[in-house]
Amino acid sequence: VQLQAWGGLVQAGGSLRLSCAASGRTFSSFAMAWFRQAPGNEREFVAAVGVSGGSTDYADSVKGRFTISRDNAKNTMYLQMNRLKPEDTAVYFCAARLLKEYGSFLDEYDYWGQGTLVTVSS
Repeated sequence: VQLQAWGGLVQAGGSLRLSCAASGRTFSSFAMAWFRQAPGNEREFVAAVGVSGGSTDYADSVKGRFTISRDNAKNTMYLQMNRLKPEDTAVYFCAARLLKEYGSFLDEYDYWGQGTLVTVSS
């Protein structure tokens, strides 16, 4: 499966929605997740969603500000990011695993997007 995501530039306190489009295999068979990597840091878990979209999980640092969702009819996953902070600046990656349940570790995912830069200016 191929994954492609789009990010952008936003001011602190603002909002941005990331999209990740999947192609190649049945999107609804994959649990999906977002990870991010800031300069000089390791890639970290942000959020995950199960195959139906009914179950989700978030990193503590984004809980209450970010919302992950998916539209299986459009083969697309989203990350709505509100109340953004400069420390949210990172390259964001979407990831997929061929299981119904999501995970929060990098090695649990089989497919990765190319990453998209999100810059939050102060």
